[in-house]
Amino acid sequence: MLRPFVCALSLLLLAAGNVTAGKLSSTDSITWGGDNSRSGYQPTHNMDPSVVGSAQFGQLWKTVLPGNYKGYTEQIYSQSLIYTLNDGIQYVFVSTTQNNVYKINAKTGAIVASRNLHVPFLTADLDGCVDINPTIGVTATGVIDPDTDTWYLTAKTYLDQNDQIKGRLNGRYYFHAIDVNTLAEKPGFPRGLEGTIGSNNANRMFQGGNAHQRPALLHTGQYIYAGFASHCVQYNFTGWIMGWDKTSGEIVERFTTEAGPEPNTVPGGGVWMSGGGIATDGKGSMYFSTGNGYSSQLAGTPVPGRQPPTALEEAAVNMKINDDGSLKVVDFFMPWEKVQLDGADKDLGTTPLELLQPDVFTCPNAKRMGVVTGKSGKTYILNLDNLGGYQIGPNKLDAVPQVIQNENSVYAGAGVYPLEGGYIYINVIQYPTHVYKFSCDASGNPSFTKVGDSPEKNAYILGVGHGTTTSLNGQAGTGLLWVSDVDGYNLRVYSAIPVNGQLQLIKTANVAGITKFTRPVFGDGRAYLGTVQGALYCFGSPVNLPLTCTSPNDFGSVVINSTSKTRTIQCQANVDTQVTSITIKSSNFQISSLPTLPFSLTNGQNISFQALFAPSAPGPLSNDVLLATTNSIAGFSNSVPVSLKGVGDSLAPLLAVTPNVVSFQGVITGQEAGGRDQSIIFDNQGDGVLTIKGLDYSIISETGALVTPNNTANGPQVGPFTFKGLPTTIPGNSQVVVNINFNPSQSGNFAVYVHVRTDGGTKIFDVVGTAGTSPVAVLEFQAADGSGKWIPYTNNNPPFTFGNVFEQHTKILKMRLTNNGSSSAGSLSVTVSKPPFGVSGIVGAQNGVDLAEGVILEAGKSATADLYCSVPKSQVNTDSYNGSAVWTMNTGDPKFGKQFIQFTCNAVAEQVGPLYPNGSAIYRYDGCWRENNPGRQLKVQLWGQGHDNTNGLCISACANSGFTYAGTQYVNECWCGNKIPNLQSNETDCNYACTSDETETCGGNGYFHDGAFISLFTNRPGLDDPTPPSPPAVVKSVGNYNYTACYTEGSSGRSLGAKNTGSDEMTVQICAAFCTGYTYFGIEYASECYCDNAIGVGSKPTAASDCSMTCSGNDTQICGAGNRLTLYTLNGQSGSSSSVSASTTGSSASSVPSSVLSSATGPVAVPTAGAFVYQGCYTEGTNSRALAATATASGDMTVEKCATFCAGYTYMGVEYSSECYCANTLGDGAVLTSDGCSMTCGGNPNEFCGGGNRLNIYKAGAKSTVLSSTVSVSTTALSVSSISSSPSPSATGPVAVPTAGAFVYQGCYTEGTNSRALAATATASGDMTVEKCATFCAGYIYMGVEYSSECYCANTLGDGAVSTSDGCSMTCGGNPNEFCGGGNRLNIYKAGVASLTSSKVSGSNTATGFFNSVRDPIINFIGTLGGQNSWKFFVHRLLL
Repeated sequence: MLRPFVCALSLLLLAAGNVTAGKLSSTDSITWGGDNSRSGYQPTHNMDPSVVGSAQFGQLWKTVLPGNYKGYTEQIYSQSLIYTLNDGIQYVFVSTTQNNVYKINAKTGAIVASRNLHVPFLTADLDGCVDINPTIGVTATGVIDPDTDTWYLTAKTYLDQNDQIKGRLNGRYYFHAIDVNTLAEKPGFPRGLEGTIGSNNANRMFQGGNAHQRPALLHTGQYIYAGFASHCVQYNFTGWIMGWDKTSGEIVERFTTEAGPEPNTVPGGGVWMSGGGIATDGKGSMYFSTGNGYSSQLAGTPVPGRQPPTALEEAAVNMKINDDGSLKVVDFFMPWEKVQLDGADKDLGTTPLELLQPDVFTCPNAKRMGVVTGKSGKTYILNLDNLGGYQIGPNKLDAVPQVIQNENSVYAGAGVYPLEGGYIYINVIQYPTHVYKFSCDASGNPSFTKVGDSPEKNAYILGVGHGTTTSLNGQAGTGLLWVSDVDGYNLRVYSAIPVNGQLQLIKTANVAGITKFTRPVFGDGRAYLGTVQGALYCFGSPVNLPLTCTSPNDFGSVVINSTSKTRTIQCQANVDTQVTSITIKSSNFQISSLPTLPFSLTNGQNISFQALFAPSAPGPLSNDVLLATTNSIAGFSNSVPVSLKGVGDSLAPLLAVTPNVVSFQGVITGQEAGGRDQSIIFDNQGDGVLTIKGLDYSIISETGALVTPNNTANGPQVGPFTFKGLPTTIPGNSQVVVNINFNPSQSGNFAVYVHVRTDGGTKIFDVVGTAGTSPVAVLEFQAADGSGKWIPYTNNNPPFTFGNVFEQHTKILKMRLTNNGSSSAGSLSVTVSKPPFGVSGIVGAQNGVDLAEGVILEAGKSATADLYCSVPKSQVNTDSYNGSAVWTMNTGDPKFGKQFIQFTCNAVAEQVGPLYPNGSAIYRYDGCWRENNPGRQLKVQLWGQGHDNTNGLCISACANSGFTYAGTQYVNECWCGNKIPNLQSNETDCNYACTSDETETCGGNGYFHDGAFISLFTNRPGLDDPTPPSPPAVVKSVGNYNYTACYTEGSSGRSLGAKNTGSDEMTVQICAAFCTGYTYFGIEYASECYCDNAIGVGSKPTAASDCSMTCSGNDTQICGAGNRLTLYTLNGQSGSSSSVSASTTGSSASSVPSSVLSSATGPVAVPTAGAFVYQGCYTEGTNSRALAATATASGDMTVEKCATFCAGYTYMGVEYSSECYCANTLGDGAVLTSDGCSMTCGGNPNEFCGGGNRLNIYKAGAKSTVLSSTVSVSTTALSVSSISSSPSPSATGPVAVPTAGAFVYQGCYTEGTNSRALAATATASGDMTVEKCATFCAGYIYMGVEYSSECYCANTLGDGAVSTSDGCSMTCGGNPNEFCGGGNRLNIYKAGVASLTSSKVSGSNTATGFFNSVRDPIINFIGTLGGQNSWKFFVHRLLL
């Protein structure tokens, strides 16, 4: 989101206090449409047709706005405003849907200042209404008050400005007053609207989340006014007019268009007008139009305009603006078919009520006029002093001056050109722009006659803009019509007066993403257009002319086919230039006495030529002489226009008939009482009186046989056509409007061809019309089963459905609308269409074009739209879910009504593993969970590197082993367990594809690569599953092994001593697999597994309850206890009590010489070993091992060997003659005892190595609790060869590699707490080695290996990554002789530090340093101290 900022100049101005008001220029545009009439006629912006039509007029710049809220492109729906400040610079003021406001240099396009007002409101909170998408902020055009330099506007946002709490009903509207100099808020602003109660109805309350402020704001006097509706005719779309005091911000009016006794849930009367502005005549009256509604208070009861209803729906409204800013309704107009328009959603209020210039558009019976057009396609010419009420005309029709029926809906306000007799322009969607010429008929009523069309059709979909016209300072013949459109050429400029019934296109431009319903905004010779792609475009031409010429040159009236006097045209050079050509393209003007070209001029020098007027046609005529130049200075135009104009005069009468074709289309037989009217103009373009000699009619062709009309009171009638007001004479230079009525009594096609014979010539015009029965709308949807059938719409009972669609698949089906009326049926129009295009969710429309508003279907014709259900990738074994969308639609079928068409789709994921009979998986996906949090979350790994892996394979394997949870991780790992992990994470954190199916997800390393994550499945779905886990029990059988009993340990050795292993993930199944081939296996201490072919001496069955520990890898299984084994026998054989002597081929090479113990008789407890000092004989723990961190066992165990293995730990212990245990703490219940440590070491019979359930325990760096901490030995007896630095050629088993490349080993480290220990980059492979990782991480400071196959690099260690003494016990996938970290543990290396193998210790003596253990960086120093002939052992823990 754009952050608020202002430029340095703005800050200085703000600091200086109040700023002098700007210099309002005639070329500024400070309100919508240029002025408060909203007619869009703008004569003061230096728009010369000869310049606009030249090659030099084009795009000058394009400024892309930087707003990027949540990655969305900024959109401009409100019109820009143009204003010149006190610095003399003209600026463009832009507001956007992201609630950003900008101040932009109008000449250069540079953003001078910007500010964010609020977080924007999200379209996602509008239940599928995506007319404006994805944000709604400022969507209405504001207004600038030049007296105070204040820019007023409204903005939609949320109550919560921390951008957290959303939801429609949390939406809010604010009224802003912004200083145009600094973009800072004026004191006392903004003002909120939420909860405002209607001034005319206490039962209506304003709710910003439901409301939408689309119409342009109105500034009149001391007050600012804004109109409101809702979104997509949803929610309570009651209209509001809000008014504020512009200085204080106090609300002065809160008028609601629904003020009757109806329940406040009845909506209607929204004020939106396609973004057009509320109008005022500047004399105390306000005018606007409203949309449909459902109060329908009048419902067929005629009501005069001066007796307005309290529900102003489908209405044109006149309100008096009182001195205190409050409003009072004084007049209204409502179409006679109001109820029918409501049913078809044919809003009258799709366009603003525009005020026509009263000095031009005036007739005896209607001195002031307005124009409004709606979705019905009807253009209403209204008498502003008597709007017309409801059904008070003949036959309960409209009592308005004129109703013009267009072919289709209209959303654009009329273009108005008040010169050359007066014209209006109606932009009909999917049809050409129609041109209507103004006149007054013989009865003194206004009449607008169609005299032309644009050659191009307007867009097929909504969006053609409001009509806009310009002239060059009010000069006749300089009029231009500007049309913006979302299709075809996005900007089209026409000469305002049609030629031979067609507008002449002089300029086009493409503007990507142009905003619908927009109109160009004008500055000084420039036009500005905003887009929904966040760009502001500027069109214009170089403003500097190299010549100043006498212009315009008016020749006055000249009789046609004669010539005027010549005029001298003189031009003076403004810079050194060369005139290369002087041309004019017109038969009505001639130029002569041209200088020899090219002609060079210096600054100040003159050039001249002659011109004359020779009209060949009557009426106003004009053209430009163009002087082409080559200039000495850049920045000057290469073309200089010189305007010539005159009036062609005919002394004799001269007939013209406009238009030459009158067409009635889409008439429903009998629907309109009295039929439908259009008009035609008989124009006498000569000075003499025109006499009409007669009219001839044919119903065959223009040259066909004539028929005699029926003479009626209204005029001659031919078939269904009646000609009203036919003149007999027409005065010179005058015109008469002839009305033609089409009132068919039956359906069909009709035509009449009329010859008008006069003394001023004969003209022919054609009148055609079609009438039919009512259209019938039939809506269908393709069957989901692919059968090709069409399912008819049945009011969503049931909804249209896509059926089942699998994840990562898309199904596209069509909806079809058919006009199923009879062969003579009228056209079916789509009057409302809000497709689910661009909505969130899995169901939507492919585009917003198909079946859009304005689509017209002839009888028997169909149109389709594609809808899709697109189900995103999801994990297997997820529940199916429904997606849905709604398409709001209404048509011209009076029986169809507004429909909210529902579409549903059942999104289905693949089901794997064990299945229920209905095909759904027993193990449901339970989400993405964080691993190593702390430690392994699922304890049992079934497979890993190099193994085929899918979620189905893993789930099945875990299910077969009786686990509650199954999880996949790191692409190829399968884990099982019975406890749910600690922390669920976002789905995006699981981002690895499974090895055997890339469409499935098998864990991940986090969206931000900040950890390990596991894809979890369970047969107990839901964190709050009410089903408790099964209580722990003895597994009765596994494979070929059967449970035997709970056994004690042996009296003089292990009960099962041939083979053993230990694991934090131990289960009965894992131990059975480990002991395959042995007769017996047993599990002890929850995590230890033992095998043998015979049961040791003294081991015997005991009470089953003695075996009470659950397996470390499955808490539903029993795995022995302290000194107790859960024992299994192959094929159910009973256990033997015979003793089995284990082979003890241990080495006699002790690391401590035998002379150390020479004074002892028989085996002794070794007092020290390495850094460890003897602490005594201890019992095992009560619920866990006394020393539980790590362990090893071998037949040649010695105390020294165990000390080497446990280097880096605080405690070590030997037990059962062959077992070695390490830890940093003693387990609960492990206590000092006086007996039981009686077994000798397997590798040295002179040393004690614990006993049954007893350990000889040693502690590093401590004083002995039994003997002196120092043991003196003969120096000649000491040998250090048995302790070597790692790796040593004589070392057996894996080691921590001391160096690799530039990296030196630092120790075993934990992972970080909130991120990876090494988070910069990573790689993984099945053949990982320390050296391979070092190569990958070259250039980084740290590298680390983890989980045998992963390599991480960084320049810093992550928070929480600390040195630890255990856990780095996994060997590298590419070298089993190297350690590569462990679970949540890394062997970490650092570049550029000294190797530990060459470390020195300063002191009085030099000590030799070497690695003591592959498990942690330990240095043992052995040397002579104080010159004494004795040896002492010291250990120094290296802290890096």
